[in-house]
Amino acid sequence: MPYDESVPPTRRRRSLLAATALAAVCLTAAGCGAGDVGGGTPAEPRQGGGGTSAPPPSKSAPAPEEKKTSASPTPSAKTTKPSKPTGGGATGPLSGKTVVIDPGHNPNNHLHTGEINRQVDIGTTHKECDTTGTSTNSGYAEARFTLDVSHRLRTLLQQQGAKVVLTYDDDRAYGPCVDERARIGNEARADAVVSVHADGSAVGNRGFHVILPASVRGGKADTSKIVEPSRDLGTRIAGFFVRDTGSAPSNYVGGNSGLDTRKDLGGLNLSTVPKVFIECGNMRDPKDAALLTSSGWRQKAAQGIADGISSYLNG
Repeated sequence: MPYDESVPPTRRRRSLLAATALAAVCLTAAGCGAGDVGGGTPAEPRQGGGGTSAPPPSKSAPAPEEKKTSASPTPSAKTTKPSKPTGGGATGPLSGKTVVIDPGHNPNNHLHTGEINRQVDIGTTHKECDTTGTSTNSGYAEARFTLDVSHRLRTLLQQQGAKVVLTYDDDRAYGPCVDERARIGNEARADAVVSVHADGSAVGNRGFHVILPASVRGGKADTSKIVEPSRDLGTRIAGFFVRDTGSAPSNYVGGNSGLDTRKDLGGLNLSTVPKVFIECGNMRDPKDAALLTSSGWRQKAAQGIADGISSYLNG
């Protein structure tokens, strides 16, 4: 769950290739609208989640126990230095490429409210260092979900030869702050960065959406060079996410396009490399929550993101 209220998406010209990729897969999935990408109806206020941190569970609940599925197991190794690329030894279509994965929030943020409430500079204003994120009604924390999907995504990208950086790997007490998350991607000179999230909105609000950086310039923020490549990256991820998961684009953000443009997120404003966020579903809706708590579906989510990244990097 990003940290702030959604702002109305701005109309921007989409690249022909990216638009074609999204349109092709949307033809086979329910819920894809015909509205202009990134230029749909402004998002409705998010009731019951809306960009504010949901009360954390007393303990971050692990993923629900399930019967064995064909999903690949989640890697358990921790990255001791999250800014150092890992993998990349295998040959493959992504050899020579660096991808940064940013698992949203931290399972222990609710134990460090003073630290995460500290204001940091995001260029155009100051915002909280980080937030707790949301959870399902049963207590499955967004931060646990994001780590799980990020581990699966890392494995898929490494199998294609990419070097992968995680902004953190459950190896620190809280955070990192949003400005540090952006800095890790910048210092890695990443070819693509994806921040993994799940939303906390009202019951009945369903589906995923990909958040794109708006054109922002102020202080340390200047997204002028990354707006268009980020839109290409985000549109491809949205298209493949539909194909691989069967989920429809959000029915409450982005005018059924699966895309939303925002200028209030430090992780995007401070990025100097192509970067997007993905909200994989709404943890507060029972139907979406059933997907998000399924290990098989989480593997499909990771596959959809990986396929979108691969399509973008391979041009």
